[in-house]
Amino acid sequence: MQARIPLADLRAMAGQELGVSDWQLLDQARVTAFAEATGDHADIHTRPDSAAAQALGGTIAHGFLTLSLLSSMLQQFLPGVEGYNGLNSGFDRVRFTAPVPVGSRVRGRFALDRLEDAPSGGLALRWSAKVEIDGQDRPALVAIWLNRFIPITGS
Repeated sequence: MQARIPLADLRAMAGQELGVSDWQLLDQARVTAFAEATGDHADIHTRPDSAAAQALGGTIAHGFLTLSLLSSMLQQFLPGVEGYNGLNSGFDRVRFTAPVPVGSRVRGRFALDRLEDAPSGGLALRWSAKVEIDGQDRPALVAIWLNRFIPITGS
C-alpha cells in the first residue's frame, strides 16, 4: 500500500484531475456476490437467461456496485492524507448514464474540484468522479462526491 500524502500535496491538487484508476473486471461472480450482499437479486443482474437480460444482450452490473467501486479506485492514487481519516459525506449528484454489461472492465477518473477547511474542523472535499467502461464512449456513471477528512487524534 502506498504511503499517505502530505496535506500540502493534496491542497496543490485542488482544481485538477488527479488520475485514472486501473481497469477492474465486473464478472458474473462479482455481480452475484453483490446481489447476495445487498439482497438485490433482480433477474437483469443475476439471470442471463431472463427476458430482461436478453433484451440487453446479457446481465448487467448493479448501478450501486459500480458506485461502490469509487473508494477503491480513488485509493489507487490517493491512499490517504497524513494526519487525517477520510469519511464519505454523500453525493451532490449521481447519474447512471450507461449499463455495464457483465464481463466489462471499468475504471475511475477523478478530479478534485474543491478542498476547503471545514468550519467544524478537518477538511471538506468535492470530487468529480466518472466510471468509464472499456470500449465505450459513454461512462457508466458520473457523480459529484463529497468527503470529509477529520484529524486523527491520539494513538
